[in-house]
Amino acid sequence: MTTERSYRTELTAGSLTIDRRDVEMLETIGTHGSIHAAADALGRSYARMQRRLDALENAIGPVTERRRGGSQGGGTDLTEAAFDLISQFERHRTDLEGIVNATESVLTGTVDSRDGELATVETAAGPVVAIVPEGAMQVEIGIRSDAVVLTDPAGVPDSDGTSLRNRLHGRVTQRRAGTSVVQVTLEVAEGVELETVVTRVSAERLGLEPGRHIVASFKATAARAVPASPGTQSQTGGDEERTDDA
Repeated sequence: MTTERSYRTELTAGSLTIDRRDVEMLETIGTHGSIHAAADALGRSYARMQRRLDALENAIGPVTERRRGGSQGGGTDLTEAAFDLISQFERHRTDLEGIVNATESVLTGTVDSRDGELATVETAAGPVVAIVPEGAMQVEIGIRSDAVVLTDPAGVPDSDGTSLRNRLHGRVTQRRAGTSVVQVTLEVAEGVELETVVTRVSAERLGLEPGRHIVASFKATAARAVPASPGTQSQTGGDEERTDDA
């Protein structure tokens, strides 16, 4: 059985959880200019929608305001707080979508030294500085493809002038082009791959074709480790199995 990452976008205000249905409700009220019309469009009860609006307003303040009659008749408009809530929700949804859609590479290794939350981990691809849980020694480091920056080996900047603390030399093994971005797989050690994603413009500029040697860089804070599972202990420098003579 395969597993996939998923998410549910939610915001909280005090004890109230704000989800997609709330945002859809506000957007529909804004479109129709009426709570009654929005309830009809969404197939919801007007009374329940009004109660939900009351709950939102108790948590974050007024989200609607009545528009009195006149030549165009009365109606309901959204407040600035409602528009801010919709924008915040969409930014959060986009952030989560990016996390879910990004591929992740995993490097296994052994902690060599520590500096607070950060540790230097010896991996098959070389030392990697990552955020490592306290007490963990054999670890698996997850690196998201959108956190990796690719650079021509001849143009790698001085390490003192960049926050990209980790640098791994690799060779392009696969290139999968989309409309605007290109997914690139690098072999950074024998049998060890690192997934990256760049724009098509960057891929062309760097000549990212199979066989191309390139440098992959990423921040220490973009590399997050978890204790290695028992099945990976032998790959991460754990204790070797010992046999005693009879």
